[in-house]
Amino acid sequence: MRLLFILLVPCLLVGIINNSSNGKEPVTPEKKALQIAKRNAGLPDSIRQLLVVFNETAENSLAVLVALEKKGKVWRVVSAPIPAGIGRKGFAAPGTKREGDQQSPSGFFRLGQLFCYDKDVNTRIPFIQTTPVDKWIDDPNSPDYNRHVRGETQAKSYENLKIRSDEYKYCMVIEYNTHPVVKDMGSAIFLHLSEGENPNPSAGCVVVTESDVEWLLNWMKPEFKPSILMGNDKVLMSGFLK
Repeated sequence: MRLLFILLVPCLLVGIINNSSNGKEPVTPEKKALQIAKRNAGLPDSIRQLLVVFNETAENSLAVLVALEKKGKVWRVVSAPIPAGIGRKGFAAPGTKREGDQQSPSGFFRLGQLFCYDKDVNTRIPFIQTTPVDKWIDDPNSPDYNRHVRGETQAKSYENLKIRSDEYKYCMVIEYNTHPVVKDMGSAIFLHLSEGENPNPSAGCVVVTESDVEWLLNWMKPEFKPSILMGNDKVLMSGFLK
């Protein structure tokens, strides 16, 4: 997976090489994730597990994910960098995400409801076993916009949560635009599986390989309130969560 990381995230490596050639200590993705967590001092104290997802060029559809866990008051890295796909047009600037823009939202969000195809999953996170009638509504004019519906709906468009591929085998809601739901601000933002062996761009979700999702689900503890901090590294390093 580390070779895959090198192939998928060249921009990060370019930054490391440039720092080294300038005589500076290399800023690895792990160090950058810790810096991002430290600079965003407004993160709730109750959050003890955090996924930091970032890229160096906002328009890039490939990013890196680093899992952190808080010990006392100090964040610690608990995973090697994980390659991730994001929106086909990269990250939207904070507050600018819109329905259908092919961008991933920027910001801090709780990781919410988990949907799984299988009855038995190696995780402590409560989950719903997905059925063919489970849907996530992406019709901005529907009263159920950006919500889960099981069964019939009057919405004109929605995401089926059980599809022929395994992309939604594990599908975890990223709670963007959920409390409250605002019309046209974007919907159906999930952490889910890639189409194949490599992370692929998405319509706005965060996409990782099956083995990486399984590791994350095994690691997560509901009492640690797993959350995600995502966006372009310059935005996240600015410490917009004061």
